[in-house]
Formats: sequence, C-alpha cells, structure tokens
Amino acid sequence: MQCGLMFLACVAVLYPVFVWYSGTQGSLNTPSPAEIFPVFGLIAFSTMWLHVVGGALKSPLEKYFDFEKFVHWSSYIVLLSLILHPLLFFIAIGFRNLGFLWSFSASKLIWLAIAGWLLLITYDLGKIFKKRQFFIRHWETIKIISTIGFFLIFFHSLGLGSDLQTSPLRILWIFYGVSAAIAAVYTYVVRRLLVQKITS
Repeated sequence: MQCGLMFLACVAVLYPVFVWYSGTQGSLNTPSPAEIFPVFGLIAFSTMWLHVVGGALKSPLEKYFDFEKFVHWSSYIVLLSLILHPLLFFIAIGFRNLGFLWSFSASKLIWLAIAGWLLLITYDLGKIFKKRQFFIRHWETIKIISTIGFFLIFFHSLGLGSDLQTSPLRILWIFYGVSAAIAAVYTYVVRRLLVQKITS
C-alpha cells in the first residue's frame, strides 16, 4: 500500500512535468530560462496539491507512512520551485522590462500570483520559527493562509500556464483545484465541526 501511495504521488507531480517536456519538442539541448521556468510552477503546484489533499486524508495515510515527514521534506521542493519559477521568468524577460506585466489585459492574474507567492513564502518562513510560542498558537491560521495562497496560484496557473491552455493537463488541473477545494473544506470546516461535536 505504501509503495502504491508513493507511486501515485510521483505520478501526480511527474505527469505535468512529462506534458511540459513533450511540449518543448526537444528544444532543451540548450535550455533557456524562458523554456524551463514553467516546469517549476507545475512542480510547486502539484506538490502543494499533495499537501492539501493529503492533509484531509492524514489519519488513514499515517497508517502507511509518516505524512508529516513527507510534507517536511517535499516542502523544500516547493520552496525551491517557488523561488526558481519567478526568478527564471524575470531573467527571461529582463528585469528592466517588468513594467510590461502591468500593461497587458491579464495583469490581474499576475497580481494573483504575487499575492499567492507572498502567502506561500510566509508559510515557509513561518516554519523556521514554528517552535516559538506565537507560531504554535497561530499555526492553524498560518496553514489556512498557505491554503489561500495555493488557490490564488491555481487561478493564476489556469489562466496563464502555457501548458494548461489546450492540453489534457488543463482537465487534470481543474481536478486538482476542485479536489483541493473539497479537501480544504473538510480539513478546516467539517473536521473541526466533528471534533467540536465529539468533545462537547
């Protein structure tokens, strides 16, 4: 069972990478920042999806492997991807040309990305100080903030992701978004109500 779950997790992350690679049509012999920056967005989002959905299924999953340890180590992949994705994009277009981002019709999707990125980075920085009393008291709130950041990134990627416009990956991405929304509602609403009902 453990091997099966890890296989599904790998497929969830590597299939988007495969679709991206197929779309490059062998042009990666001399890869440029413009060609490779999208893959880090795909990796970050699909890995975060595992965290959100896995969080809702945490109790049954922990019968087979240490879910907290999985989140801990895979979060480094997310953090690295969150840094490389925008950095390579900025390098590709040139830092002096960033002004054009606010002049095209889909600039609101850029703002979604910036807001989502800041929320997700706040979560990663918060983990550094997780053992301090303030973060212990507010950790659930920080996790909710991170989940909001995830959904902002979802709408950004669905609107601007070059690999998500015409390929079957768009259907998968919508599935990721819908299933993550269901998981988030269960984690932060239904499960809490059940706990309150049991303890009252």
